[in-house]
Amino acid sequence: MKEGIHPNYREVVFHDLSNGFQFVTRSCVSAKEMVKLDDGRELPLYKLDTSSESHPFYTGTQKSVDNMGGRVERFRNRFGKTAAK
Repeated sequence: MKEGIHPNYREVVFHDLSNGFQFVTRSCVSAKEMVKLDDGRELPLYKLDTSSESHPFYTGTQKSVDNMGGRVERFRNRFGKTAAK
């Protein structure tokens, strides 16, 4: 393989700031901070705003637009009749 053209692919700790969840995976992301794990390894730390542990879609707390107070039905009732003219 050609030297100097490949990214730095290594293990990185991703830290979810909303709930403190951490996971280790391999990535090319650049990280400025390091964190020491319980097993003694020191790995780069990348901070996330949301992950699958905190995102409403994956946690089952996401609300559907149709179920939010009947907004779609109110819109259809209000403006659906005027389009038929």
